[in-house]
Amino acid sequence: MDPAIRLLRDLVAINSVNPTLVAGAPGEQEIANAIAAEMRQLGLDVAIETVAPGRPNVIGVLEGRAKGRTLMFCGHTDTVGVVGMRDPFVPVERAGRCYGRGAQDMKGGVAAMIAAAGAVAQRGLSAGRVIVAAVVDEEHSSIGADALVSHWTADGAIVTEPTDLAIAVGHKGFAWVAVDVDGKAAHGSRPAEGQDAILRLGRVLGQLEALDVTLQGRSPHPLVGTGSLHASLIEGGCELSSYPDRASLQMERRLVPGEPESTALEEVEHILRAVAAEDPTFRGRARMMFSRPAYEIAADQQLPQTLMAALTHVGGKTRITGASFWTDAAVLGHAGIPSILFGPGGAGLHSREEYVNVADVLVCRDALTELAKRFCAGE
Repeated sequence: MDPAIRLLRDLVAINSVNPTLVAGAPGEQEIANAIAAEMRQLGLDVAIETVAPGRPNVIGVLEGRAKGRTLMFCGHTDTVGVVGMRDPFVPVERAGRCYGRGAQDMKGGVAAMIAAAGAVAQRGLSAGRVIVAAVVDEEHSSIGADALVSHWTADGAIVTEPTDLAIAVGHKGFAWVAVDVDGKAAHGSRPAEGQDAILRLGRVLGQLEALDVTLQGRSPHPLVGTGSLHASLIEGGCELSSYPDRASLQMERRLVPGEPESTALEEVEHILRAVAAEDPTFRGRARMMFSRPAYEIAADQQLPQTLMAALTHVGGKTRITGASFWTDAAVLGHAGIPSILFGPGGAGLHSREEYVNVADVLVCRDALTELAKRFCAGE
């Protein structure tokens, strides 16, 4: 078995479900230990940096024989939950695919980047430096990537998220906004005394739906499409026979490059003011829960161009694209590290049946190996 695929299977077999997403989940400690051992065996200097209890980043470093550029490979080790999956941590290889939780998102990419660093170490790095960063918590709030950029930097970075071997030079951001609407509690038989908070929130929902239609009707960004929003969670009321005195909504707004994170809250507050202008008794407020910015770099910059040349050299087909989802590339990029996405293809991320294409893992490894040689030497 190819060492990269053996490593992929070993990583899939480890339960690294994010404990912030799933209460009681084990987190990334076990997979970090396995990755650290693998990196050491391949000849990398290894640092283990605790981000939160039981949740360490693992950073491997390979120094070249002469000065040059620093290239970072970065991937996350956590996964989403496994509800509804059968044997999620038993890697099964069938018809050129490796199945299991995290196979596509993103243990295939993590295996490829570690294997690439191992190949570079075996042949020797003539110049520069390669950093391999396996970070925690991308599936929730990216505390691992935040910690990484506070201690490490590079002249360029590849985040090996699944891209079907396309080179993604941008992706969307997101913002989570909470909306609270007040009503007035009363017995269900006394409408003159009550104010229905849920129905009042319904007015806000109607305007949010109209805003979503407007957003998706705008001219799309050439790489990532349009912005959008959806109502994620809603709550209100306490019993059938009473007017609800409160109703709450949590929503997500997807942002395209060029849209500030503050856009989402500003849009919702505009809607609340409009509803209040029509009904002076309306009381509602919004607050930002969490946000991450969109990100892009120019496709003609040296990093994507050098990766295109490396991919062509190993027999791959080059394609520039963007990603609809958010990634740690934005954390690296906004910290001053030019970053792009490049990883193996597959399907089923966050679903009950997830797989990565085995052949893509090997092409990804080979392209990253060639990229390290060229980029670190300044080609």
